[in-house]
Amino acid sequence: MKATLIISTYKDTRALKAVLDSLKRQTEQDFELILSEDGQDANMASFIASYDFPWSMQHLMQPDEGWRKERALNQAVVAAHNDWLIFIDGDCVLHPRFVEMHIRYSAPHRVLAGKRVKLNEELSEKLMRQDRICLLPYLFCKRGCQLVEEGFYTPTAQWLRRPVRHLTGSNMSMSKADLMAINGFDENYILPAIGEDFDIEWRLPANGCQIVSLRNLAVQYHLYHEENWVDDTENMTYFNHIKQQNQIVCKNGIRKIQ
Repeated sequence: MKATLIISTYKDTRALKAVLDSLKRQTEQDFELILSEDGQDANMASFIASYDFPWSMQHLMQPDEGWRKERALNQAVVAAHNDWLIFIDGDCVLHPRFVEMHIRYSAPHRVLAGKRVKLNEELSEKLMRQDRICLLPYLFCKRGCQLVEEGFYTPTAQWLRRPVRHLTGSNMSMSKADLMAINGFDENYILPAIGEDFDIEWRLPANGCQIVSLRNLAVQYHLYHEENWVDDTENMTYFNHIKQQNQIVCKNGIRKIQ
């Protein structure tokens, strides 16, 4: 297998089904799948048991004790059988060439960073009700969608590939070896936002990695839902402290460092 695709998920089986269905349409199918559940939801377990997975798949769970996405991701990193790791969320539908692009541009000490379109509620419902629709005509005429320019797959227009300012945790990939070198994700982030992307966006380059843009190559469509966080002050305070201490290798990661 060429890569391990890690999907972070929590309770929303309708969205996850749409994501898994989009995986079946990928031009590149040589990957392992890990479902990283930050919880132990019975409905999720029932859905996974009934879904027809055509790939090698692991379903990892942990007790639902609040936001512990970073801990769940670390478990998935350890369990992955491949060196190249692609991270997405369970509410982000993929363009058919998404996995292909993340694998094509993979290289040691490289972090691949894509973006996502934020769909409105109406279009998200349409996408979850139907097995397959062409999204682009709807993006042109539907109000309420955000970052629509990120939804166009343009493999030949290099000038459109703007650099990324920040990693997006639902659309990024990197070497397992590079992630292990910084001790994985920092489990001290126990609130949404910053921990699984903004934090490693600093620590990986500080350890010699280069962030490479996959804008308009690894295209992704984020399904609408209410935001589950409103304030990232606590996480940002911790992040600034760690950065000031130049703590590239986190202490509460895959290995627990005293």
